[in-house]
Amino acid sequence: MEIKLEERSAAPPQLVVMGVSGAGKTTVGQALAEALSLQFVDADNLHPASNVAKMAAGIPLNDEDRFPWLRQVGAELDRFQGEGIVLACSALKRRYRDLIREQAAGTTFVHLSASERVLANRVIGRPGHFMPASLLQSQIATLEPLEQGEAGVTVDCSQPVAELVREVVSALTAAAPGAESHAL
Repeated sequence: MEIKLEERSAAPPQLVVMGVSGAGKTTVGQALAEALSLQFVDADNLHPASNVAKMAAGIPLNDEDRFPWLRQVGAELDRFQGEGIVLACSALKRRYRDLIREQAAGTTFVHLSASERVLANRVIGRPGHFMPASLLQSQIATLEPLEQGEAGVTVDCSQPVAELVREVVSALTAAAPGAESHAL
Protein backbone atom coordinates (compact mmCIF):
# COMPACT_ATOMS: atom_id res chain seq x y z
CA MET A 1 0.00 0.00 0.00
CA GLU A 2 1.31 3.44 -0.84
CA ILE A 3 1.01 6.13 1.78
CA LYS A 4 0.84 9.79 0.87
CA LEU A 5 2.51 12.39 2.97
CA GLU A 6 0.19 15.19 4.00
CA GLU A 7 1.01 18.58 2.63
CA ARG A 8 3.24 20.16 5.21
CA SER A 9 3.26 23.70 6.42
CA ALA A 10 6.46 25.73 6.50
CA ALA A 11 6.99 24.58 10.12
CA PRO A 12 9.88 22.16 10.74
CA PRO A 13 8.70 18.54 10.71
CA GLN A 14 7.88 16.34 13.68
CA LEU A 15 9.05 12.93 12.48
CA VAL A 16 8.79 9.54 14.13
CA VAL A 17 11.08 6.90 12.63
CA MET A 18 9.16 3.70 13.38
CA GLY A 19 9.48 -0.05 12.96
CA VAL A 20 10.37 -3.24 14.74
CA SER A 21 13.57 -3.93 16.60
CA GLY A 22 16.54 -4.07 14.24
CA ALA A 23 15.00 -1.83 11.59
CA GLY A 24 17.57 0.88 12.31
CA LYS A 25 15.33 3.48 13.94
CA THR A 26 18.12 5.05 15.97
CA THR A 27 20.74 4.98 13.20
CA VAL A 28 18.41 6.32 10.52
CA GLY A 29 16.77 8.76 12.94
CA GLN A 30 20.11 10.26 13.93
CA ALA A 31 21.20 10.58 10.28
CA LEU A 32 17.85 12.11 9.30
CA ALA A 33 18.01 14.59 12.19
CA GLU A 34 21.51 15.59 11.15
CA ALA A 35 20.46 16.03 7.51
CA LEU A 36 17.51 18.21 8.56
CA SER A 37 19.40 20.04 11.34
CA LEU A 38 16.88 18.86 13.93
CA GLN A 39 17.06 17.50 17.45
CA PHE A 40 17.07 13.67 17.75
CA VAL A 41 15.44 11.75 20.60
CA ASP A 42 15.33 7.98 21.04
CA ALA A 43 12.04 6.93 22.65
CA ASP A 44 13.85 3.96 24.22
CA ASN A 45 15.29 6.52 26.63
CA LEU A 46 11.75 7.54 27.65
CA HIS A 47 10.75 4.05 28.84
CA PRO A 48 10.29 3.70 32.59
CA ALA A 49 12.74 1.34 34.27
CA SER A 50 9.97 -1.26 34.71
CA ASN A 51 9.49 -1.51 30.92
CA VAL A 52 13.23 -1.86 30.30
CA ALA A 53 13.50 -4.59 32.96
CA LYS A 54 10.54 -6.46 31.48
CA MET A 55 11.97 -6.40 27.94
CA ALA A 56 15.48 -7.31 29.17
CA ALA A 57 13.90 -10.37 30.81
CA GLY A 58 12.42 -11.37 27.43
CA ILE A 59 8.85 -10.43 28.37
CA PRO A 60 6.92 -8.50 25.70
CA LEU A 61 5.28 -5.27 26.81
CA ASN A 62 1.50 -5.12 26.93
CA ASP A 63 -0.65 -2.08 26.23
CA GLU A 64 -0.81 -1.24 29.94
CA ASP A 65 3.00 -0.94 29.84
CA ARG A 66 3.05 0.97 26.55
CA PHE A 67 0.33 3.59 26.95
CA PRO A 68 2.07 5.81 29.57
CA TRP A 69 5.29 5.57 27.54
CA LEU A 70 3.49 6.50 24.30
CA ARG A 71 1.90 9.50 26.02
CA GLN A 72 5.42 10.54 27.06
CA VAL A 73 6.56 10.14 23.44
CA GLY A 74 3.70 12.39 22.28
CA ALA A 75 4.55 14.96 24.95
CA GLU A 76 8.20 14.96 23.84
CA LEU A 77 7.17 15.55 20.21
CA ASP A 78 4.82 18.33 21.27
CA ARG A 79 7.61 19.95 23.30
CA PHE A 80 9.52 20.49 20.03
CA GLN A 81 6.53 21.78 18.06
CA GLY A 82 7.68 24.70 15.94
CA GLU A 83 11.33 23.65 16.25
CA GLY A 84 11.08 20.24 14.60
CA ILE A 85 12.32 16.91 15.88
CA VAL A 86 13.17 13.41 14.74
CA LEU A 87 12.21 10.75 17.26
CA ALA A 88 12.86 6.99 17.03
CA CYS A 89 9.93 4.94 18.35
CA SER A 90 8.56 1.51 17.45
CA ALA A 91 4.94 2.84 17.12
CA LEU A 92 3.91 -0.62 15.97
CA LYS A 93 0.11 -0.27 15.99
CA ARG A 94 -2.24 2.30 14.53
CA ARG A 95 -3.75 2.98 17.95
CA TYR A 96 -0.23 3.65 19.33
CA ARG A 97 0.38 6.17 16.55
CA ASP A 98 -3.06 7.70 17.18
CA LEU A 99 -2.18 8.09 20.87
CA ILE A 100 1.05 9.87 19.92
CA ARG A 101 -0.85 12.13 17.49
CA GLU A 102 -3.33 13.08 20.24
CA GLN A 103 -0.53 15.17 21.75
CA ALA A 104 1.45 15.90 18.58
CA ALA A 105 -1.08 16.17 15.76
CA GLY A 106 1.37 17.19 13.03
CA THR A 107 3.54 14.10 13.36
CA THR A 108 4.69 12.28 10.22
CA PHE A 109 5.79 8.65 10.51
CA VAL A 110 8.72 7.11 8.63
CA HIS A 111 8.21 3.33 8.67
CA LEU A 112 11.42 1.36 8.23
CA SER A 113 10.48 -1.97 6.68
CA ALA A 114 12.62 -5.01 5.81
CA SER A 115 12.43 -8.77 5.51
CA GLU A 116 12.33 -10.82 8.68
CA ARG A 117 15.74 -12.31 7.76
CA VAL A 118 17.39 -8.87 7.51
CA LEU A 119 15.85 -7.81 10.82
CA ALA A 120 16.85 -11.01 12.63
CA ASN A 121 20.46 -10.72 11.42
CA ARG A 122 20.63 -7.15 12.69
CA VAL A 123 19.14 -7.95 16.11
CA ILE A 124 21.42 -10.95 16.62
CA GLY A 125 24.46 -8.82 15.74
CA ARG A 126 23.56 -6.06 18.19
CA PRO A 127 25.27 -6.73 21.54
CA GLY A 128 24.35 -4.92 24.71
CA HIS A 129 20.84 -3.77 23.74
CA PHE A 130 18.08 -4.40 26.28
CA MET A 131 15.76 -5.78 23.58
CA PRO A 132 16.63 -9.46 23.07
CA ALA A 133 16.35 -11.14 19.67
CA SER A 134 13.69 -13.44 21.14
CA LEU A 135 11.18 -10.57 21.12
CA LEU A 136 11.53 -9.80 17.40
CA GLN A 137 8.77 -12.27 16.47
CA SER A 138 6.31 -10.64 18.88
CA GLN A 139 7.07 -7.24 17.38
CA ILE A 140 6.62 -8.51 13.81
CA ALA A 141 3.28 -10.07 14.83
CA THR A 142 2.19 -6.80 16.47
CA LEU A 143 3.23 -4.49 13.60
CA GLU A 144 0.43 -2.72 11.75
CA PRO A 145 1.91 -0.93 8.72
CA LEU A 146 0.92 2.66 8.05
CA GLU A 147 -2.64 2.94 6.79
CA GLN A 148 -4.40 5.23 4.37
CA GLY A 149 -4.95 8.57 6.07
CA GLU A 150 -1.80 8.37 8.20
CA ALA A 151 0.81 10.97 7.35
CA GLY A 152 3.88 8.94 6.60
CA VAL A 153 6.08 7.03 4.25
CA THR A 154 7.36 3.44 4.20
CA VAL A 155 10.94 2.82 3.07
CA ASP A 156 13.02 -0.31 2.65
CA CYS A 157 15.56 -0.16 5.46
CA SER A 158 17.85 -2.75 3.89
CA GLN A 159 19.24 0.13 1.78
CA PRO A 160 22.30 2.10 2.92
CA VAL A 161 21.47 4.75 5.54
CA ALA A 162 22.49 7.64 3.27
CA GLU A 163 20.06 6.40 0.59
CA LEU A 164 17.25 6.07 3.14
CA VAL A 165 17.82 9.63 4.32
CA ARG A 166 17.79 10.94 0.73
CA GLU A 167 14.56 9.07 0.04
CA VAL A 168 12.81 10.43 3.14
CA VAL A 169 14.05 14.00 2.61
CA SER A 170 12.88 13.79 -1.01
CA ALA A 171 9.42 12.65 0.10
CA LEU A 172 9.21 15.45 2.68
CA THR A 173 10.31 18.01 0.10
CA ALA A 174 7.79 16.72 -2.44
CA ALA A 175 5.02 17.04 0.17
CA ALA A 176 5.92 20.66 0.98
CA PRO A 177 3.44 23.43 0.11
CA GLY A 178 3.36 24.11 -3.59
CA ALA A 179 4.62 20.64 -4.50
CA GLU A 180 2.50 17.70 -5.52
CA SER A 181 1.87 15.11 -2.81
CA HIS A 182 4.37 12.28 -3.25
CA ALA A 183 3.80 8.61 -2.59
CA LEU A 184 6.52 6.00 -2.23
